[in-house]
Amino acid sequence: MRFAVLADVHANLEAFRACLDHARARGADRIVLLGDLVGYGADPGAVLDLAMEEMGRGGLALLGNHDEAAIGTGATGMNDSAAAAISWTRAKLSETHRRFLGGLPLTIEEEGCLFVHADPSAPAKWRYVTDSESANRSLQATTAHATICGHVHRPALYSLGDTGKLIAFRPVEDAPVPLTRGRRWLGVLGAVGQPRDGNPAACYAIIDTHPMQVTWLRVPYDVATAAAKIRVAGLPPGLAERLFVGR
Repeated sequence: MRFAVLADVHANLEAFRACLDHARARGADRIVLLGDLVGYGADPGAVLDLAMEEMGRGGLALLGNHDEAAIGTGATGMNDSAAAAISWTRAKLSETHRRFLGGLPLTIEEEGCLFVHADPSAPAKWRYVTDSESANRSLQATTAHATICGHVHRPALYSLGDTGKLIAFRPVEDAPVPLTRGRRWLGVLGAVGQPRDGNPAACYAIIDTHPMQVTWLRVPYDVATAAAKIRVAGLPPGLAERLFVGR
């Protein structure tokens, strides 16, 4: 099985389409969406329509914190720009979109992989996995050989051996990493719709299950169009500007 795993699309239709096209060209068998389909960007409805199409083809999708906020009553813990985008997004969603988001699970296990939006030790708390301490907490909470999460918007990879030694990696673009037996692995995806690692290209990963390996990939997309839509929608201008620099 070859999974294309996408996290943090954030209503960026241009980045989402570019990653889906790229994944199909790389032979992906199944699309996995790790949550935060909406928030920040200007195309929540179109992104959700496309996500539902992928689900109809056998894809998988999870709930993210921005998705939860968009169908809830508040945006607890979010900064002003994020909260403004959620308020705007909430008014743009149809009842079909709300039902779709409301039916998404927090975790999915497939082919030896645990997929989750945030820290798998407490998925509903939306904690970030940003360092060895939080990665160790996450790995101790699951028995999966490979756990894949998003939420952070910056790629990272951690592994835990039988002796309890944790090793942290910084993934290299298009360089497959064997997820060897004898260790358990935690992969943190970059973001499709709002990268924050200094590279504006959309980021996603492909996971091959035989042999088990993960490859991070970067996909250039039409940033100017995505940013222009944010400005036209009247969303906070910083949400458009940051797309050009990947911050």
